[in-house]
Amino acid sequence: MDIIVSSSNSNELVEMTVDETTISKKSTSNYEQDSINFLKRFEQWTDSEQLKIVEDSLKRMHHYQLGKINQILFPMLQRDFIGQLSTKGLEHIAEKILSYLDDKSLMATELVCQDWYHVVSQGMLWKKLVERKVINDTLWHRLSEKRGWNRYLFRQMLQNGELQKTHGFYRQLYPQICKDIEKIETNWRTGNFTLQKIQCRSQNSKGVYCLQYDDDKIVSGLRDNTIKIWDRKTLECTKVLTGHNGSVLCLQYDEKVIITGSSDSTIRVWDVKTGELLNTLLHHCEAVLHLRFIDGTMVTCSKDRSIAVWEINSPTDIAIRRVLVGHRAAVNVVDFDDIYIVTASGDRTIKVWCTTTCEFVRTLLGHKRGIACLQYRDKIVVSGSSDNTIRIWDIDSGACLRILEGHDELVRCIRFDLKRIVSGAYDGKIKIWDLQLALDPRSPAQSLCIRTLTEHTGRVFRLQFDEFQIVSSSHDDTILQFNFSSLTNADKVPTTTAPTPNRHSSHHIHHQQSPPHVILSTPPLFPVCSVNSANILPSVPITPSNSDIPPSDAINSNNKVVQSQISATSTSSISSSSSQTLTDN
Repeated sequence: MDIIVSSSNSNELVEMTVDETTISKKSTSNYEQDSINFLKRFEQWTDSEQLKIVEDSLKRMHHYQLGKINQILFPMLQRDFIGQLSTKGLEHIAEKILSYLDDKSLMATELVCQDWYHVVSQGMLWKKLVERKVINDTLWHRLSEKRGWNRYLFRQMLQNGELQKTHGFYRQLYPQICKDIEKIETNWRTGNFTLQKIQCRSQNSKGVYCLQYDDDKIVSGLRDNTIKIWDRKTLECTKVLTGHNGSVLCLQYDEKVIITGSSDSTIRVWDVKTGELLNTLLHHCEAVLHLRFIDGTMVTCSKDRSIAVWEINSPTDIAIRRVLVGHRAAVNVVDFDDIYIVTASGDRTIKVWCTTTCEFVRTLLGHKRGIACLQYRDKIVVSGSSDNTIRIWDIDSGACLRILEGHDELVRCIRFDLKRIVSGAYDGKIKIWDLQLALDPRSPAQSLCIRTLTEHTGRVFRLQFDEFQIVSSSHDDTILQFNFSSLTNADKVPTTTAPTPNRHSSHHIHHQQSPPHVILSTPPLFPVCSVNSANILPSVPITPSNSDIPPSDAINSNNKVVQSQISATSTSSISSSSSQTLTDN
C-alpha cells in the first residue's frame, strides 16, 4: 500500500511504501469462536445499539477497509422490487409502475432480466404506451384513425377471422408509428405532398370564397351564390345548395347544420344532410363577412361595421343577444371562445370583447393597414393584413410578439395549431411557418418560413389544415388538397382533377348574373385609440340590401381598381368625400 507523508523540515513530499501486513494486527487465536459470540450478542441489541457499534467500528478502520465494505454494501442495498412484486402475486402493481415509462426507458426495462420482461409483456405495456399517446397527442389520435390501427387499441374491434393482438404486435407497432410521424414531419418541412384539385368550373362569377372539410366532404361557398358539397374520395360535387342572392362569403357546419353568410346581407341555416333551407336571419344591412358558432352561441360580423352575438336554441330558433359596435370600418373576421370575442377590421385594429358580458376589453394596435383575417386560440391571436404582414399577439397583454414578413400582397387567410402557421395571400402563395420558432425572439427571421406553395394561379381566399393536409380555395375557381401523409413520389406531385358536376341535374339550380359594377362611397376612417367603453346597441330589424357586393378593399393594379372580398383599405388612402368604382375581378 502506498502512503504519502509530508516532511515538515525539508518541505518536500516523501513517498513511502508500506505493505499492508506492516499495519495489520496479528490474527487472533480464538477469532472464530469470539466472532460467533459477538454476533450472538449483536443480535440481542436494539437497532440503535447495533448502529452505534457499527459506526464506532467503522471509525476505527483504515480507508482501504471502508472501500471493501462499500463493495459489500452496494449490492446488498439494491432491491429488485419489480421481481419481488411479481413473485408475490402483485404483478398489477409492477405493471402500474412501469406503465409510466417512456419508450426508451421501456426498451431498457425489457433487457434488465427475465422477470422484468415478463411484467412488460404480460402487462401489454407497449399497447398501453400507444394508447396513452393516442389519448394525449392529437397527431397520434388522428393517425390511429387514418391508418386504421385504432381498432387494435383499448377494446379491440377485431374483424372476422382476426386473432387477438399480442405484446409482440404492439412492440413492433410503436416504432412503425414513430417512423410514420417522422416522415410526415419531414414532408411538411421539405414540401413533399400529393395534390388533388377540384375544378369548380362555375359558368359565371368564378371564385371559391370559403370552405370547411372533414374526412368525408368539403363544403364550399362560391362567388356564384351557391354552396357546393364535394365528396373527398371521388372529388365529385354531391349537392348544390341555392337560395342566397349574393356571393357566399363565409360558412361553418357541424353534424346538424350548415350556416352561411352572404353579400346579400343574410345568414342562412341549412340541414347538413338534406340541404334543406331551415332558417333565414335578417339583421345586418350589408354583406356578412364572417361567422363562427360554438355550443349554442354564434357571432357574425359585417361590412356594416357591427358584430352580432346570437343565441342558438335550435336551427329554427336563433335570436340576437347583443350587438357590438366600436370598429370604424367593415369588420372582416371574428373568432371567439368562452373567454373572449376577437374581431378585426379595415380600420387597422383588433378588438377584444368579453364573451359572457359582451363588454369591450382592449384594442390591439400595430398593423399599418386594414386587417383581413385572424385566428384566436390558447391566448394567442395571429392576424394577417393588407400591409402584407402577419402578426402574433398575446391576447391578455395586447403585446405583439412577432411580425412575419414574406407575402407580396394582402394576407387573406390564416390558420395555426401548436406547431405551424399556414397563411394564404393575394400573391397566390400559401406559406407554412414554424410557430414555435416564431414565438422565440432569438430565432432569426429567415428561419421562420418553412415552405412556400405556389400551386394556385389566383388569389388564395380561404384555407384550413390539420396534421396531414392543407385544403385551400382561390379566385382561380379551384379547391386544392395538399396531402403530406401519403407521399408516393417525392420528386413528382401528381394531380387528380375532379369531374365536372352535372349542371343539368334536378337539384343543381344556379342563379345566372353578371358581376356587379357599383359605386361605393367610403366614409372617412379616423385614428382609433383604445376604447374605454364601446357602444352596445340593441337588436334593430334591418331590411337587407340585395346588392351582391363582396366587402371592399380597394387595390390599385395597372391603373385598375379591383374589389377584393375583404375590406382592408388603408385609412391614409381614403378621404371623407371619396368614392370608387369597385369591380369583382
